[in-house]
Amino acid sequence: MKKFVWILVASLLVGGFAIAERVEAQKTKGKTRAASTKLLMKGLVSANCGAVKKDLDAAEINWDDVTLHAALLNESGYILMDDGRCPDGEWAKSAKGLQSTSAALLAAAEKKDAAAAKAAFADLTAQSCKVCHAAHKGK
Repeated sequence: MKKFVWILVASLLVGGFAIAERVEAQKTKGKTRAASTKLLMKGLVSANCGAVKKDLDAAEINWDDVTLHAALLNESGYILMDDGRCPDGEWAKSAKGLQSTSAALLAAAEKKDAAAAKAAFADLTAQSCKVCHAAHKGK
């Protein structure tokens, strides 16, 4: 009986590590697409967030650029959920938040409303970036 219990415990541990590894793999890369999540975050999300911040801080806002970057941030919210990348509910909530806050940013940019664009961008970083990074970055 003791041998059976040890075999059961060992099997559960191995299974748990396998599941954890699969979740980590989903977080770091999709199932079929070439770009890793790290590359998407650096090349798509961080690059466009940095550009929006720079654009909104400028003395004269280039609304075409803000619109472009907001649209790409919106698409990134969908890409981060696609292809098996989503490992948990926190990731899903943050990606959906990225979708909605970037849509608000895009709408404000299309209206050339600086105050609304700045508020939407602040919401984007607070509701999506910071929340998701607290749960996943560096793990």
